[in-house]
Amino acid sequence: MAAITIEELATLIAPGETIAGIDLGTETIGLAVSDLSLSLATPRPVIKRRKFTIDAQVLLEALARDNVRAAVIGLPVNMDGSQGPRVQATRAFVRSMAEKSDLPFVFWDERLSTVAAERALIEMDVSRKKRKERIDSAAASFILQGALDRLSGLRRAAALESEDNRD
Repeated sequence: MAAITIEELATLIAPGETIAGIDLGTETIGLAVSDLSLSLATPRPVIKRRKFTIDAQVLLEALARDNVRAAVIGLPVNMDGSQGPRVQATRAFVRSMAEKSDLPFVFWDERLSTVAAERALIEMDVSRKKRKERIDSAAASFILQGALDRLSGLRRAAALESEDNRD
């Protein structure tokens, strides 16, 4: 299925299904998964990157274990809004994943997600070594939580619109 918008995802996903958040790094893939109520993101262990075919297989197996219906992947847009090589690499990753799976992907602006994740880990007094191991999954949680919050807002707006149409 490849890439869809967050608005399209809101119509596809149902309560009781989960969504994954992905932070695509050069050395690791950070992963987080939502709860069944689509309100809370929880980090999962990072996936060490090797080569695409192995990475894709390991990622798809991890997503299948959590019955993931869709994935939100961080788009590393520059602070000025421009798109550099990392954005191109992320888009290429999703195009390649589309050849291996029907799982829909939503691109999510991830500016400052790693910074926020680092701050949260520091506040929790996580050692520098453990922060390095956990940062990508923490960033994936921030990415996913932002998308879950947006989905919640879209669902509330749709419910209000439905009520207005009944009156």
